[in-house]
Formats: sequence, structure tokens, C-alpha cells
Amino acid sequence: MEQYQHINLSDYTYSGEGGQGVAYTHKSEKRLAKLFNPGFDATFALKEFEMAKAAFEMGVPTPEPFRLITDGERVGTEYELIENKRSFCRIISEQPERMEEISLRFAKACKDLHSMKADTSRIPSMKARMQAFYAREGAAPGFLVEKIKPILENIPDTPTCLHGDMQIGNIITDGDRTLWIDIGQFAYGAPEWDMSLCWRITQMQDALRTDQLFHLTPEQLQKHWSILAPAYYGCSPEEIGTHIRRLLPYSVIKAAYMYSITYHKPIDEDRAKRMCAAL
Repeated sequence: MEQYQHINLSDYTYSGEGGQGVAYTHKSEKRLAKLFNPGFDATFALKEFEMAKAAFEMGVPTPEPFRLITDGERVGTEYELIENKRSFCRIISEQPERMEEISLRFAKACKDLHSMKADTSRIPSMKARMQAFYAREGAAPGFLVEKIKPILENIPDTPTCLHGDMQIGNIITDGDRTLWIDIGQFAYGAPEWDMSLCWRITQMQDALRTDQLFHLTPEQLQKHWSILAPAYYGCSPEEIGTHIRRLLPYSVIKAAYMYSITYHKPIDEDRAKRMCAAL
């Protein structure tokens, strides 16, 4: 914990929260503190900081990461504060008539990131990260692990930059710049890792959850995908099903991993069985 600098939350104001933590804005300096929810291992924040720093130094458009922090109970990272910023999902929520414009901008940002070659000496491959996860005893139900291992073995690895948690809540604009945020899962590999998460999130049916996380309805998320996907793949809406079928294995493999790091426990067997059925 020596690497973590203690902050006084009285110097900050509450800014918002997501699935893994809470954000605070410094009252007098251009700094944004992101603290993970209690229960996150300190090494998780360290790895996020290292990935965010690597992405920033590779030229990925993202706020500069400053330092590792703790409030005494939680750990996290402090970043450059982007003033007057709004997330793409917030813009759609507040100005639904801009849905097509923002979804097309998101598609372009995804393509731009996936056109960047990664420094593979600094960041892990997403495939290797998933293999390490499924090799851990008790990480997921055994039948899911056995189903996934041979599929994972055959997934290609490419030196392509990946966000790792690519979705419409993790991209912001200050009116001039478009920036990726929450980039702690940064890695390299097949773009399908990112696009499968984009797709899976837009299929959420829990209205309360989608409102809490994205300020959007399930119907708006589905419409976002219907605009995003043809623009990203350069195909007609009728051809999207072919691309979705290719995304399914990546989506299932990543889902158990994301569940584990969010809830600090293995995915339950009923959910895992439904996932297996999709493969």
C-alpha cells in the first residue's frame, strides 16, 4: 500500500458512480478521483493504473492518469479532470434526438482505437488474461471452464489495441475531444473482445439497471447497437446477425470474467448453464 497516496475526501465532491466504484472531483484542482468499491484488492487498482498509463503513453485518447490513491478504506486512481465533459450515454439520455449522431461517433471511435497497433511489451493479450482467469481454481463452474478452454485456445491473438470494457458509458467528450475512460482493462487482441461487450450490454433487459448504469432504457441501448454495428462493420442491418454469431464465444468467455471482478465471486451455475447454451 506504500504506492497509494492518502487523500482527504473533504477536498472532493461526489461526481458519480458505476458498476465498480465512485468518482469524486477535486474542489480546487483539475483532478478526478476514482475509488473502487470496498472489497477490491489493492493490486487491481495498481494494474488499472499501469494499463491506463500505458494506453495514455501509446497515444490512446484518454485522460492522463496521475497517481494511485486511497481514502483509508478504498483504493483507486486519480486522473486529469476533463471539464465540461459528458459521456456519450448521458448525451443520448438528455438529447435523444442525437442518438444517430452519437452512435455513429462511437462507431468511429471504436474503429479508430482498433486501428492502433499495441506495444505488446507493455500490456497483456486479452486471450492470455482470459486463459489465466479460467486456469484459476474455482474461478468459474467446472463445466463452463471445460467448455470454454478449447474455444479460447483457438481464438486468434492480434497486436490490436483493445479498450477492454468498451461501451457507451466509457467514452466522453468535452465538446472538442473524444476520450476513452475506465481503461484499466486495456489489452491487445482480436477486436471481437471489445465488440462482444458492446453487443452484450445493449441486450440488457433490466430497465432499472440500464438507467442506473447508462441513463438509458433497454430500447435505447438496442437502437444504439442497430446504428453502431452497421457503421462499425460497414455492412447492412440485415447482415449484422453474421457478426453477432462471431461475437458470441468472446461474449460468453468475457462475461464470467467481468462478473468475477465486479462481484468478487464466481458466476452462478444457472447463469453459466445459460451461457454454455449460447456456445
